[in-house]
Formats: sequence, C-alpha cells, structure tokens
Amino acid sequence: MTGTLYVVATPIGNLEDLTLRAMRVLQTVDWIAAEDTRHTGKLLQHLQVKVPQISYHDHNRTQRLPELVVKLQAGKAIALVSDAGMPGISDPGYELVQACAEANIPVVPIPGASAVITALSASGLPSDRFVFEGFLPAKGQERRERLQSLIPETRTLVLYESPHRLLQTLADLAEVLGGDRAITLARELTKLHEEFWRGTLHEAQAEFKRRSPQGEFTLVIAGAPPSQLVLTDEALLSELSALLRQGLSRSAASRQLAQQTELPRRHIYQLALTLPDSQA
Repeated sequence: MTGTLYVVATPIGNLEDLTLRAMRVLQTVDWIAAEDTRHTGKLLQHLQVKVPQISYHDHNRTQRLPELVVKLQAGKAIALVSDAGMPGISDPGYELVQACAEANIPVVPIPGASAVITALSASGLPSDRFVFEGFLPAKGQERRERLQSLIPETRTLVLYESPHRLLQTLADLAEVLGGDRAITLARELTKLHEEFWRGTLHEAQAEFKRRSPQGEFTLVIAGAPPSQLVLTDEALLSELSALLRQGLSRSAASRQLAQQTELPRRHIYQLALTLPDSQA
C-alpha cells in the first residue's frame, strides 16, 4: 500500500494555534518534510515529538521531491510543514502535492493557521472576494509588470512583505495604484507584538519612515473602484493617441485621462511616453 502525504498547518506565531489533529499527525507519521528543519525542530521539541525530519525547500526541491515520492510509494506517511502557516502558500509545497496526485498517492490536508486569512479577517477591508499575490518580484521589469497588472483589480489584494523591503513596496504601490488607496498592514500576527495599522498608502509611507519596520508584514489593500476596470493599457493608449491628435501635450492628455478614469496620472503618463513622437 502507498503511504499518505499530510499537508499540515503549523502556527504562524502563537503555539496554541496548533490543532489537536495536527499534533496527532505530527506524532504518528514516519517522516516530517520541513522547510527549515531547525525552525520546525523547535516546534517538535515543544511538542515532545521525536519523528525524524527531512528538509524540503526551494533550493533542494529538485533533488528531494523524487526521494519523498519514493518514500510515500513504499508506504511511509509523511507530514509536509512550512515554517509557519499552511504549506503550499509561497513555498514549493504545491509541487510535492502535484507529484503525489500524478502518482495516485493520497493527500490529506490538515487545516489551521494562515497569515493570509488571519490578516484579511481583521483588516476591515472587503473579504468576500480577494486575490493573494504572495511576494512581489524583487525588482526589474517583472516587478513593474506585476504591479501594473494590479491596477484594474477590484478585489481586495493581499501581499506578503519583509521589513527591509516594506518602504520600497509601499512607494511602488502608491505610485502605481494611487496614494489614497486604503491599506491595512498586519504585523507579527498572533505574536506578542501583533499590530494592525490602517490608513492610506501615502499615510503608510509616512508612518513607516517615522519608525523602522520590524517583523514580517501581510499587506491587505483595497481593490480598485469599479470605474478603474473600464480601460486596459491598450485602451488607454488608444485614448491617449486620440487626445494627442487633438493637439494636447502628453502631460495634458495624461492629466485629463487620469481625471476621467481615476487612474494614477503617473501610470498614464508613462504609457504616453511609449507613443511615437508623430502622435505627440
């Protein structure tokens, strides 16, 4: 008989958030596949669990994934855990689940704490429809394209960010989405210094320039007003071309279109700069 892969949620801060079911699974499996064995080792020591660990993370997944599948096919039960929260969210856990599904190996989720849902539930922003973007690309064209793709998104946005990149991300979000967009920053969730800060993107920039960001952040950002859903970048370029042909400058055309659509003027102006001079 094949074994079973258990996808086990672990606490995101407060150890009391570990479920009784998760504790039982961790105590009874043959192996625990951990993102960081040292980090998970502290949890296991607290629980007095002596099940052996095997590391499984971004840097060794190519080598480790087939090893885990072989163990499962040999009948071993394996618990997959991340450093915090539900595995498969911003880590390579989904690839192991996918491999198990292809090999007809049973996968059993053991639900529990998740920073995404925890932050969203107390954010004060609409939670009936939302989109999780994980960590934004660090820099370059990929980051710009990802940010621009979020402009027309009307669902609440949820992002992860580290303290040393927080200010840059807030600045980029304010530039692309507009500084008056509402945001809740959730910090140190379920821990002693848990905090929910609420305001606009511009206000968040000022606040976290005043005090040094500390702890891991989950950003919950209001979606775009419905009016922003009307024009794609292609449609904006078409509108800009029409305004330029009427004799308006790039700056004036961008300002007028920004007022009509409530989109950030800077973004529209950057699009205007891509148009050939013959249309200016």
